[in-house]
Amino acid sequence: MKLAVITDSSAYLNNKVAENEHLFVLDIPVSIDGIEYIEGKNLSASEFYQKMAASSELPKTSQPSIASLVNTLSLVEGQGYTHVIGLFLSSGISGFYQNIQYLKDEFPSLEIIFPDSKITSAPLGMMVEHILNWTKQGLLFEQILNNLEVQIKGIGAFIMVDDLNHLVKGGRLSNGAAILGNLLSIKPILYFNDEGVIEVYEKIRTEKKATKRLIEIVKEQTAQGNYQVMIIHGNAREKAELLHKLLVEERVTGEIPIATFGSVIGTHLGAGSIALAYIPIV
Repeated sequence: MKLAVITDSSAYLNNKVAENEHLFVLDIPVSIDGIEYIEGKNLSASEFYQKMAASSELPKTSQPSIASLVNTLSLVEGQGYTHVIGLFLSSGISGFYQNIQYLKDEFPSLEIIFPDSKITSAPLGMMVEHILNWTKQGLLFEQILNNLEVQIKGIGAFIMVDDLNHLVKGGRLSNGAAILGNLLSIKPILYFNDEGVIEVYEKIRTEKKATKRLIEIVKEQTAQGNYQVMIIHGNAREKAELLHKLLVEERVTGEIPIATFGSVIGTHLGAGSIALAYIPIV
């Protein structure tokens, strides 16, 4: 088996993973004031937040290009790969997953699987890293898919944002309208539901209480089993470090990495957002 992994630029990848020769990443462009950028090519995460703050309107994101995916599949076919796992941002926040399913039958020499990640950002990047590691360890394709299914079923992310407007205007918050009128007095906790859609999970009165509740929720969700917990922030390093300190005080075990929301998901969550995510260790 020679396995290629394809993901998109919404996945948070460390440098070592990003440089893996068996990984292929599809760009998701982001448009700010009519200019198109690709994070990692002509835009860094910090530059994105600066440009978003200076812009009079919210940035716009599109889907990865299906043509790019077709080209990538042709490329890996030509390089002698036999199997492909394409793991992209959640079907609940992008139509890309639905739009590409037909491609599985277009390349007879490749066994192609496109699971729905139900997530994005750092957890998506971590699953990509795990697939590459399992392949290196010599796991069979079926074992890799089984492990991946366990992770997708057990994955979760709970989010606090400073401004819900980004999500509502972008059409990415399924039950957002119900709470917009009451924003001044509440700090909603959002989450990716079982369909990978961002919804309001709970409404809390202050950020301090919401932060405390965020930790409680993740501790409840990860009480049974072995999980990797991670912090993700949208240009809010101080909030992330405070959250890290609180997690250590609450005896959340293991290394707790801190990642950044890049431009694709940062467009929808806005600056100042903070999330706690977790993934089962298989």
